[in-house]
Amino acid sequence: MDKIIVITGATACGKTDAAIETALLIDGEIISADSMQVYRQMDIGTATPTIEEMRGVKHWLISEFDPDEDYSVSVFCEKANSYIKDIISRGKTPIICGGTGFYINALLYGNDFGETNMDLRTALIEFAERNGAEALFERLMDVDPKAARSMHPNNIRRVARALDFFLTTGSRFSEHNENEKQRQPVFDASTFILTMERQALYNKIEQRVDLMLEKGLVTEVERLLEMGYSETLQSMQGLGYKEIVKYLNKSFSLDEAIETLKTGTRRFAKRQGTWFRHQLNGVWLNKSEFNDTAGFANEITKSVFHK
Repeated sequence: MDKIIVITGATACGKTDAAIETALLIDGEIISADSMQVYRQMDIGTATPTIEEMRGVKHWLISEFDPDEDYSVSVFCEKANSYIKDIISRGKTPIICGGTGFYINALLYGNDFGETNMDLRTALIEFAERNGAEALFERLMDVDPKAARSMHPNNIRRVARALDFFLTTGSRFSEHNENEKQRQPVFDASTFILTMERQALYNKIEQRVDLMLEKGLVTEVERLLEMGYSETLQSMQGLGYKEIVKYLNKSFSLDEAIETLKTGTRRFAKRQGTWFRHQLNGVWLNKSEFNDTAGFANEITKSVFHK
């Protein structure tokens, strides 16, 4: 069974730096398990690492898709599996890094999502486009609140997928996921979930949003709209983009957009933590117990390779 390392955790907890530091120690390459960093032209709002920040470490599934291309868990699994085989064939260690836990679980335990009805799913997405993402999310809350709490209300495709599963099979998607946890892993994976004290994490989120604004998040969103990318695209529903679109559409003031983004990101981080605690098996590493990112990486390396 192929050996891989998984580094995950809530947004802004230091996953990327830890993965890069680990890759440098073990001659690894990083496969991004982030549902937003995969898009080109969307670097600032997704906190995509720069070439300098990558420090020579090869990254996969970073800036590989245009914002109007479909990207889903099945596409991620297909691409990631291909990259894993390539990395291992060259004698290196694959490191899966990102906060999209649903993607990570699907990769580790096999891409089995049960029965689907694509016509129904399309109709559900169209319902959300007509009535708003919140209306679709409320429909899922009515039939499967546990599944709803594990995803962002604005992730229309995931919400529609869970509703599609319920309406097609009569079973709750959350129960399907619980059964999935009993499946045997496809990989010999060492999984590490990074965490930090909640207020410290919230402070990091505040700093990250402020830095995004300084780097030109508003200009990035303006450019995407000018290039013809619709605000209704899945990619444009990501945190940071939908809020700035509302500012540019004069639905929000800039201060309102920023505060909404910070609040939404804090809530998202809290949901991620809940999901990881209940859905993913791994070793939890608290950032406060290490002096720096190198300490993280050394602990990961020792744990995996018993050095």
